[in-house]
Amino acid sequence: MKAAQIHEEVQKQYGKIAKTGSGCCGSGRCASPELTARRVGANIGYSDTDMDAVPEGANLGLGCGNPTALASLKEGDTVLDLGSGAGFDCFLASREVGDTGRVIGVDMTPAMLERARANAEKGGYSNVEFREGHIEALPVEENSVDTIVSNCVINLSPDKPQVFREAYRVLKPGGQLFVSDIVLLRPLPWFIRRSMALYAACIGGALTRDSYLDAMKAAGFEPLEILGESAYSIDNLVADPSIGKLARIVARIPYARRVVASIVSLKVAATKRPMQST
Repeated sequence: MKAAQIHEEVQKQYGKIAKTGSGCCGSGRCASPELTARRVGANIGYSDTDMDAVPEGANLGLGCGNPTALASLKEGDTVLDLGSGAGFDCFLASREVGDTGRVIGVDMTPAMLERARANAEKGGYSNVEFREGHIEALPVEENSVDTIVSNCVINLSPDKPQVFREAYRVLKPGGQLFVSDIVLLRPLPWFIRRSMALYAACIGGALTRDSYLDAMKAAGFEPLEILGESAYSIDNLVADPSIGKLARIVARIPYARRVVASIVSLKVAATKRPMQST
């Protein structure tokens, strides 16, 4: 699949999620009638306090972790969220950086941006702004951001090394990137990689764990710290309404279950090298 096609299909899928208020990515459970976005949030690391603090409709259950909780945000920091969706992580970061800080969310889907901006207005977030753009070409000045967070989004990019290069560019020296994302312990079969539905579900486009970390290192990030790693489950796919019927069939096949066992949620902290003193 070409990059433009991937962007178009992912944007289409997440535009639908923005309009309906439910979807899935990484957790896979957000649109199941039995498992609400709130329960998804609890499963991937958000507290009741976190979920109560944001406007209704900001938590769409789209993540695979809570990168904002991993970051040590400070009063006055500038924070950037890659693939900010309806604004959930941006609003949580807003509490930490305070009135003297600033939070920027970047997303390529107009319907998501519309929803996020409405949520910001509803919640009175004066220190949060949302910008339209691709995470491979961030509409952000270089050396201007203290901390970047991203929650189950980079796997959707057709050019992940470029995303890490852009993240490195906009971070201040010594700044940090905190990522929760889906990676693979071994490559997926070709027929899974070619499925656009599985790509949009955060699986088909995922890199192997080593390739993902190597791309971060190649962009200049040093050191890297693995903050957590958890297994995926075939039940996540079964709960996804867009591919649930297929997943129920797949769940009966031992080979397919072994493939799913290779999918993990990875939490990583990466640091941009500080400027060398002369």
